[in-house]
Amino acid sequence: MIPQTQPRQAKNSGKVNLLISFIFHAVLVIVLFYFAAREGLLGKKLEKISVEIVKKEKPPEKPKPPEPPKIEPPKIETPKVQTPKAEVAKATPPPTAAPPVAAPAATELPTFDFGGGKDVEVGTPVTIYKNKIERALYDKWDRPLDMEDDNYVDEVDVAVGQDGRLIPGQWQKQSGNARWDKTVQVALAAVPRMDSPPPTNFPPHVVIRFDVQLEAADSVFQ
Repeated sequence: MIPQTQPRQAKNSGKVNLLISFIFHAVLVIVLFYFAAREGLLGKKLEKISVEIVKKEKPPEKPKPPEPPKIEPPKIETPKVQTPKAEVAKATPPPTAAPPVAAPAATELPTFDFGGGKDVEVGTPVTIYKNKIERALYDKWDRPLDMEDDNYVDEVDVAVGQDGRLIPGQWQKQSGNARWDKTVQVALAAVPRMDSPPPTNFPPHVVIRFDVQLEAADSVFQ
């Protein structure tokens, strides 16, 4: 036996063992990759690894700084120029004067002759003459003033002649107070005739009424 052949055999066996170990591990890794790919574990693992790599490579986004508030420029108001009143008065035209309206022609009123303070007679001749009879009797009526006679009334039928004579006739109404009725009788007796005859178509009889209201109204026209 040659002494140099033994170390060579030991060297070759080491390389063979290394090769066998490499092949075994390669086959083992291939088998593992096969089963991992089949079960989907490899894809998930690779996806996880790729996401982590991207996260590490991509730096985190910096927060955007807040926008500064917009500052609006102050509004400058244009001062209003006031026009002096004198200039406004000059600029405003004076109002046009309306043409003068002609005054209506004066209407001539009929002249009334009051005959020195006599009453103005209004109405028909018959009404006017009857008012004269009542006024003449009221002038002679001395009515009592010391009693409450607001509700007393006397009505007397008086015949009127063509010459103006007055003849008391039947009493249509009496007050019921003898003293008050007596004053009416005195007034009728005091005027026996009018100073003028009655007008045409005057009735032969008229009813003369004596009461406080008529006397007060008659005193206003005296």
